Order: sequence, then C-alpha cells, then structure tokens
Amino acid sequence: MKNKLKQFRESLGLTQEQLGELVGVSRQAINSIETERYEPSIWLAYDIAKVFHSTIEEVFLFEESERKSRADQSRGVV
Repeated sequence: MKNKLKQFRESLGLTQEQLGELVGVSRQAINSIETERYEPSIWLAYDIAKVFHSTIEEVFLFEESERKSRADQSRGVV
C-alpha cells in the first residue's frame, strides 16, 4: 500500500522512533510501513493518521496493487 507517512512524519519533525512511541509500535514497524514492506492494521493506520490530524485516506493511498487482496485470496481468485 502506498503511503505518505515519511512526508507527514518529517513535516512534524518526528523520528521513526518518536512516531512509533506515539502509536505503540517499534521504529522498525514504522520503517517497514514507510518502505511499503508492511501494511498496518486499520487501527494502527487510524492511530497514525490521528497523530497528524489527518484522515487515513490522506496518509495511506488505497490503490490497486500487484498483490491480491485478502478477499480475493480467500475466494481463490487468480
């Protein structure tokens, strides 16, 4: 999932570690989200957006990806 997390974080002058502390995850988790290796839960995405006084949709960009959605996977869609 594409995101603007790094831009939002840097605009507030926060480190990955500081943002992680604010939302209850590790610096490594924030790094993985920023580099699109990890997709946060909806609750974590909500908490992150709240830090920036933004909506989830402003921080996280829900675009079609090469990866199949979980719904497609459970239905066996190829």
